[in-house]
Amino acid sequence: MEKNLLKEIEAKRIFLSKGQKLIANYVTAHYDKAAYLTASKLGAVVGVSESTVVRFATELGFDGYPAFQHALQEMVRTKLTSFQRVEVTNDRIGNGDILSKVLLSDMEKIRHTLDGINRDDFNSAVQSIVCARKIYIIGARSSATIAGFLGHNLRMIFDNVKLIDTVSGSELFEEIMGISDEDVMVAISFPRYSKKVINAVDYARNAGADVIAVTDSKSSPIASNATQVLAAESDMASFVDSLVAPLSIINAIIVAVAREKKDELDVRLRRLEEIWDEYDVYDKSHG
Repeated sequence: MEKNLLKEIEAKRIFLSKGQKLIANYVTAHYDKAAYLTASKLGAVVGVSESTVVRFATELGFDGYPAFQHALQEMVRTKLTSFQRVEVTNDRIGNGDILSKVLLSDMEKIRHTLDGINRDDFNSAVQSIVCARKIYIIGARSSATIAGFLGHNLRMIFDNVKLIDTVSGSELFEEIMGISDEDVMVAISFPRYSKKVINAVDYARNAGADVIAVTDSKSSPIASNATQVLAAESDMASFVDSLVAPLSIINAIIVAVAREKKDELDVRLRRLEEIWDEYDVYDKSHG
């Protein structure tokens, strides 16, 4: 319902009371602001009671106002342009201690992610990575940094890791054309979703590969084709999303895979330490 929320409001308009129609008008015109108002504040802005706002949400088929608000927030995140995001987050954060507000908000995202993540999907994702013939990793724009972090660390464990370059869209399919049902793709995407990642996921699933989707929810466009969905809560932190919770999931994947491959990893790391020492890779004067 998230993607069609405004259409759903229009479709139900004929069944709404006079006060509920006022709410519908405001939400349709100012959904970016309405998404972050409590039921009482939305009622005050529109000029109706809080109970009317709650009944409006249930009339649309939601269990209550929080569920409606969540759907509205998800829609906002996918629709807003970068400069609109700045305006919305500035209103939400306000003045004062920005550092504390942002860090406390990030802590909440990690906690909510821990409460909601599917443990079976996580364990299955780890096994898919461990058993794969080849591991493809893809993330675009801000998610590319997380993809790079995962790729760097998995290369410490495996020789079969391919980090897909999404800068050149024309070469995307050349990089993944060999993917098969023996392989796994880790796809990372958050609003605003990258079409390159969506297309890569579709291609990988059609080829029979496992796809691990690290994304914000099961309604994400990369989740529908994934074999495992690792949902990490993210939210607007100015013109981009906060990605602390997704990075925590990636950290957990790396730790879990490393434990599965402990013996092989010990051998590889000992050899790497010898190479790093031989070629003076790291500064030892400040150890």
